[in-house]
Amino acid sequence: MLDAPNNRPDLPAEIARRRTFAIISHPDAGKTTLTEKFLLYGGAIQMAGQVRAKGEARRTRSDFMQMEKDRGISVSASAMSFDFRKYRFNLVDTPGHSDFSEDTYRTLTAVDAAIMVIDGAKGVESQTRKLFEVCRLRDLPILTFCNKMDREARDTFEIIDEIQENLAIDVTPASWPIGMGRDFLGCYDMLNDRLELMDRADRNKVAETVRLEGLDDPKMAEHVPAHLLDQLREEVEMARELLPALDPQSVLEGHMTPIWFGSAINSFGVQELMNGIATYGPEPQPQAATPRQIAPEEDKVTGFVFKVQANMDPKHRDRVAFVRLASGHFNRGMKLTHVRTKKPMTVSAPVLFLASDRELAEEAWAGDIIGIPNHGQLRIGDTLTEGEALKVTGIPSFAPELLQSCRAGDPMKAKHLEKALMQFAEEGAAKVFKPAFGSGFIVGVVGALQFEVLGSRIEMEYGLPVRFEPSQFTSARWVHGPRAAVEKLTNANKQHIGHDNDGDIVFLTRLQWDIDRVVRDYPEVTLSATKEMLV
Repeated sequence: MLDAPNNRPDLPAEIARRRTFAIISHPDAGKTTLTEKFLLYGGAIQMAGQVRAKGEARRTRSDFMQMEKDRGISVSASAMSFDFRKYRFNLVDTPGHSDFSEDTYRTLTAVDAAIMVIDGAKGVESQTRKLFEVCRLRDLPILTFCNKMDREARDTFEIIDEIQENLAIDVTPASWPIGMGRDFLGCYDMLNDRLELMDRADRNKVAETVRLEGLDDPKMAEHVPAHLLDQLREEVEMARELLPALDPQSVLEGHMTPIWFGSAINSFGVQELMNGIATYGPEPQPQAATPRQIAPEEDKVTGFVFKVQANMDPKHRDRVAFVRLASGHFNRGMKLTHVRTKKPMTVSAPVLFLASDRELAEEAWAGDIIGIPNHGQLRIGDTLTEGEALKVTGIPSFAPELLQSCRAGDPMKAKHLEKALMQFAEEGAAKVFKPAFGSGFIVGVVGALQFEVLGSRIEMEYGLPVRFEPSQFTSARWVHGPRAAVEKLTNANKQHIGHDNDGDIVFLTRLQWDIDRVVRDYPEVTLSATKEMLV
């Protein structure tokens, strides 16, 4: 176990064994497959689902929406809790597709570390770079897994150089691949001087480990062909000379990332990565809040909502708020104060997740992610405490980049549409604006694929066909300022004014010129592209 910084007290054993992390990557790097293998090794499932397999093997646990199953992509962050060795892992699988990045950004506020998955052939891709920047802003420790080494991949040094140059972070190899593509045999574990061999026959089997005394052990020749062995010895020697040694403190501070190589689909390298998370990943960390920071070892329970998922179980029209516990020991049936409304709330049916499967949570500790079923009381950014008026800060809400107007296929069902859209707005799946003039709603999203997901979900979950049409507006900005100045702006620009689902005033723009005009004519008013989810 790593030494905690001297100024922090030791955490209670139950909290110290928690590891809460997200998996981030560009789409198709193998993130969901890696998640499945984590569950396999944690003993949570018997057979790992694959994103592109047939029949029963296809049903991945973390992709539970119909659309995710059909397309083989993740469009919603999902949480999973399971045990590995003596540790409790809370894993959040995030969507890699850039159209759903807002969900991912919010998820990163609820975890203590991130695992960055990189495709061995493609290296650092655009979405990886974007997500890495968010981790960097929050100083999140990052562990890297270079996947798909069983296919033709790039040179190992080239991959490491690219990560160092593009992401400006020190990289230290925790393992080193032996061969690649068809010749890929496995990895040499540089932290423990062991040989890890891949079994291609059974993808759900743990790879075998050969214990050796370093690279010069005569037994190496029994397992590795001579030409690959010479190359391995030479490369490992170079890596040890040229690349920094693993510094656990530097990893925790977010300045260094250890990298493991493997093939998630063949279950190879996954266990070493999990051991790495257990050993080098951070314990639950203090949470930024006003008026003070929340420390995980505090006795009183605090938690915050970072995601709301509607209709996880369509039969029940339920909504589940995903709550990250920031401190204390939570027990089922506890009364917590909902800080925004100042009302007490009895949490009688909290759930722990294994993606869409769930079980009643009798207890949970700081670092855990629990689900609280509710009928719309809980929103993203809400804080729950044992009485103290604390508000967790830093959960972002971004201005949508694409706006379309939305109408019900059946005009008689406009009221139903309003209910459905408000539900998705509270879930954070889209922004919904009600213009001051005219009928209908304007829906704003970050990426075009979200319109498709939204349309299909409204139809499947509410039986309500909808159509999206181009809108005259291209962007939305939240309006802040002294009341008199805001009223002056709204009265003079009624055709541009709308309200979001919280009732906050929004300025809908057609051109950058509209924004420049407001800045010029109303100096006291600010137009903001983000709205922090603080109530």
